[in-house]
Amino acid sequence: MANGKGFDSNLVLAHKFPETTYSYTERDAAIYALGVGACGHDALDSDELKYVYHEDGQEFVKVLPTFAALFSLGSLTRGLNLPGLDYDPRLLLHGQQYIEIYKPFPSSASLLNKVSLAGLHDKGKAAILEIETKSYLKDSGELLCMNRSTVYLRGAGGFSNSSLPFSYSNYPTDQVAVVKIPRSQPFAVYEDCTQPPQALLYRLSGDYNPLHSDPLIAKVAGFPRPILHGLCTLGFAIRAIIKCVCKGNANVIKIVSGRFLLHVYPAETLITEMWLEGLRVIYQVKVKERNRAVLSGYVDLNRLTSSL
Repeated sequence: MANGKGFDSNLVLAHKFPETTYSYTERDAAIYALGVGACGHDALDSDELKYVYHEDGQEFVKVLPTFAALFSLGSLTRGLNLPGLDYDPRLLLHGQQYIEIYKPFPSSASLLNKVSLAGLHDKGKAAILEIETKSYLKDSGELLCMNRSTVYLRGAGGFSNSSLPFSYSNYPTDQVAVVKIPRSQPFAVYEDCTQPPQALLYRLSGDYNPLHSDPLIAKVAGFPRPILHGLCTLGFAIRAIIKCVCKGNANVIKIVSGRFLLHVYPAETLITEMWLEGLRVIYQVKVKERNRAVLSGYVDLNRLTSSL
């Protein structure tokens, strides 16, 4: 669609999303953990071995909090199939991910996802959509977590009928405010190296976008080779925070917010810098080889571990 012609924002806002389901097993949780680098440094690391193995059986493996981002994958794909919205999928960019966690994730579960449009913005050359997914345990009906995914659709903007850009959002903007990185020395710094097949391993968790695996598609999109999934980089960053700030206790994480700034190539080294401000961890991830910031955000904690 060129310059938003035929785009009816009222029709988009009135769209009712169908409920979706998502089921996962212990195997899915373990594959995801390996996909975001768990045990990549040391297969005996007790802080991370619990995400892929338990001596009493796989049904007791722990689940990383960023595993929640997978719950909205199906919803996000279907959610962009909106009335009147036509766009080139090769021009889609994942801008931000916001996750609220209400209880620790079971090792396996069947979920019911309720999806809604949380925001729609006309930026002229692009449209920005914010898709909210609330995930409930099917057996008990308990709310497990909530995702808000922000996507940029390049070339789909320009649909406003007035001189002022169209903007709609049903949640406070401070939840996705740009994080200001402190100038002080970080509380902790963690270096982690992604592996050459990292994107191929991460895609087994359900994100099969060929941009991350097909060299020809990557070149069409303007990259010399396939790039790493942004959500994979987010997984690396939150693992670093769990290890360095939470002392291995992922259950203290309440909110995860991340803004994707730049692409990462598999085999590059990620440096996660962390600043502790009360119960909030501000973080920034840089690629060591290019000295470029690729991700920033914050994590809110329920409490601090006693050893801090």
